[in-house]
Amino acid sequence: MSVANDPQAQGEGGERIHKVLARAGWGSRREIERWIDAGRIRVNGRRAETGARVAPGDRVQLDDGRVLRVSGASQELHVLAYNTPAGVVCTRRDEQNRPNIFEDLPRIERGRWINIGRLDINTSGLLLFTNHGELAHRLMHPRYRVDREYAARIFGEVEDEMLQRLRDGVDIDGERFHFDDIVEGEGDGANRWYYCVVQSGRQREVRRLWESQGVKVSRLIRVRFGNIMLPADLRGGQTVELGGALRDELCALVGLDSRGEELRGGGPAS
Repeated sequence: MSVANDPQAQGEGGERIHKVLARAGWGSRREIERWIDAGRIRVNGRRAETGARVAPGDRVQLDDGRVLRVSGASQELHVLAYNTPAGVVCTRRDEQNRPNIFEDLPRIERGRWINIGRLDINTSGLLLFTNHGELAHRLMHPRYRVDREYAARIFGEVEDEMLQRLRDGVDIDGERFHFDDIVEGEGDGANRWYYCVVQSGRQREVRRLWESQGVKVSRLIRVRFGNIMLPADLRGGQTVELGGALRDELCALVGLDSRGEELRGGGPAS
């Protein structure tokens, strides 16, 4: 019997399946954990259980019969920056057959592209992709407090007291939301741009914060994620691969080196 499916052998060999598959680029650890809970993964012909371990040579399959290669080594780490057009959905499948973010991405030799967070259908701008599940997991995890900066065009009267409330935090549907920073941008009268930063990445957080103050977000663009700015010459629907210092700095924000391995003494524990 494989170590992956022998309860008595847990912890005696191999690595946890969600970490192995994430490292190989099949998805984020959180996503793969959901696959396991839903019974979508089989190891050596048997349904994988939470906490299962695998080793090179084990046969891992997804529910559609696809074989997911298991390797003891990390593959080369890639990161893409994508300029998301408004009206494009951040999902692989859509019941309404709307265009999705994955249709514009270049092919990848092994694994697949993992989107680092999402933008709602009315928000455009920077979205990052990687083939390294652990990097994706850490960049999305609230523990690492990675900045997400948006340019928001606000219709309505915005006063200093309102901006201070948004910095201090407001309660919305039983949750506490706040901006980590707000900087006034261009515009005049009742239609002005503001640059605002959040770190938690909760759904529609920026819109909900502004709307809680009785103003309207007429346009929303993500312009920065961590140390990565939306390139000025990157048109909607286009991608550019990040390399060198930019990629390495992004990894270092969450305690990983350029290969996606743990930095010694670097970053908070995941």
